[in-house]
Amino acid sequence: MDTLRSLRVLAEVAELKSFSAVAERMGLSPAMTSKHVQHIEARVGARLLNRNSRNVSLTEAGAQYLLTVRPLLEGLMEAETQLRTDTLSPRGTLRISMPVWMSNPAFAKILTTYHQENPHVTFEVDLSGRKINMVEEGVDLALRVAFKLDDGLIARKLNEVTFQMVAAPAFLKRFGYPQTPDDLSDAPLLAYSKVASDGRVKFGGADGLDAKLRPVMVSANETLLHSAALAGMGFVMLPNWVTQDDLASGALEVVLPDVTWPKLHIHAIYADRSYLPAKVRSFLDFLAGPKGLTTALP
Repeated sequence: MDTLRSLRVLAEVAELKSFSAVAERMGLSPAMTSKHVQHIEARVGARLLNRNSRNVSLTEAGAQYLLTVRPLLEGLMEAETQLRTDTLSPRGTLRISMPVWMSNPAFAKILTTYHQENPHVTFEVDLSGRKINMVEEGVDLALRVAFKLDDGLIARKLNEVTFQMVAAPAFLKRFGYPQTPDDLSDAPLLAYSKVASDGRVKFGGADGLDAKLRPVMVSANETLLHSAALAGMGFVMLPNWVTQDDLASGALEVVLPDVTWPKLHIHAIYADRSYLPAKVRSFLDFLAGPKGLTTALP
């Protein structure tokens, strides 16, 4: 049996989570599709897929195996493309996962500029904010501020993000302008559920100060928290990438402007491979370059 074809069948089954769908896509019978997977499992001596009448999923061994095999298959496809076109250029669908707060005009402009320079690359963007399995879900790149790096993945630092507390001018006129962190005690907070669901906000710098506010809305969606702050519902901690236009227009104001607010780095997370697909490599270099995150955003 053709091992290379079997590897391609395995990768397709892992992506589509369906033997019948892969059989239709690759012009095989369901039985032959299953035999290709069994051939690889017999070759490596491990079960790579969990399957029953309704579900197909990778085993832990299967996920680790595909982490190594998938880039080899993608590299082979790129090599074949190069032979056909005499040019190795970025192409295909680039699957990205990133936080909701990055869905702003400045980052949309970055994507637009990259696409104009690389028209054969299309984007599939996940903004759910959930923890993902990059290998099993076929995600090429994840942009994260806070993360736990899984085995087989590496992180590339791109830019720094400042998280500031802001509020609408009309709200500040009603509540008053805080002069110290203590003035925020029991103040209404629009709380990001993954960080400050209990209302406690930590300040940056060496002073180690924090404040305990009163959550009036808790959500994992930064866009909703941002909109509620603009409407005057309460204080909110948001990245400066999100609030820069609002601060410039006066729609929002920085609270305690002399306080040192926390600064975090945004990283690009991707599979640790010797040979990245051209679409991933070129987009990483673009993000780190003069038109990307290092200069296009504050």
